[in-house]
Amino acid sequence: MPNIKIFSGSSHPDLSQKIADRLGLELGKVVTKKFSNQETCVEIGESVRGEDVYIVQSGCGEINDNLMELLIMINACKIASASRVTAVIPCFPYARQDKKDKGFFDIPVDNLYAEPAVLKWIKENIAEWKNCIIVSPDAGGAKRVTSIADRLNVDFALIHKERKKANEVDRMVLVGDVTDRVAILVDDMADTCGTICHAADKLISAGATKVYAILTHGIFSGPAISRINNACFEAVVVTNTIPQEEKMKHCPKIQVIDISMILAEAIRRTHNGESVSYLFSHVPL
Repeated sequence: MPNIKIFSGSSHPDLSQKIADRLGLELGKVVTKKFSNQETCVEIGESVRGEDVYIVQSGCGEINDNLMELLIMINACKIASASRVTAVIPCFPYARQDKKDKGFFDIPVDNLYAEPAVLKWIKENIAEWKNCIIVSPDAGGAKRVTSIADRLNVDFALIHKERKKANEVDRMVLVGDVTDRVAILVDDMADTCGTICHAADKLISAGATKVYAILTHGIFSGPAISRINNACFEAVVVTNTIPQEEKMKHCPKIQVIDISMILAEAIRRTHNGESVSYLFSHVPL
């Protein structure tokens, strides 16, 4: 593709390389280093004048450093006369659902969805998927699970937390029948995994035959890995918006869906001025 450059930040070089490979491009030359006072320094190692530039940087690892690095890279490309600079952010930082102060952009934004890739994984990896039930571990994710359940033509259930009194533990209430079914918990992210591990226990005690968890972003901090290892999951499936290689060494239940082709196709479509909404319902081949 002419007039396009892809650069990788230091958060997830493996994903950036996969995206570049799918597009048949080389990653652009960039050197990031830190001054002795810990300020980030970025040097773009090639001309970007008149180019359509894409910078891949995920919100993981040293989140604040990586976010700053992305901003400095964008600025460096702008100063060097790039015709357009697009940030490709597989896992968007500071976007936890419970934030009350949702931010707004005054530039064009395309929000990409993992749902098509999730549907494909379910059909290819869960033999008894036609007898499954899609479960949201909290009421907030109801829209997400109903959409997936509709597309698979199966039922859905949800778990809601009933707050008793201020100092009592929340009680989890399951709404829906999971008896003798394969339960698939679906959520947008899992951090310490307390909620999904509790939810898995609840589903097994309510008669589910097997429990899977499918999560878009696997942050897995603190006690997450030991919780998953001790929980009754067949598998915990995440996308590779965040690097998972190290986590998988300590937790054989973690499986990864590669979403590089979705990001690569979004870049290709944006570069060519085509519609990105096709990706909301299709996985590119």
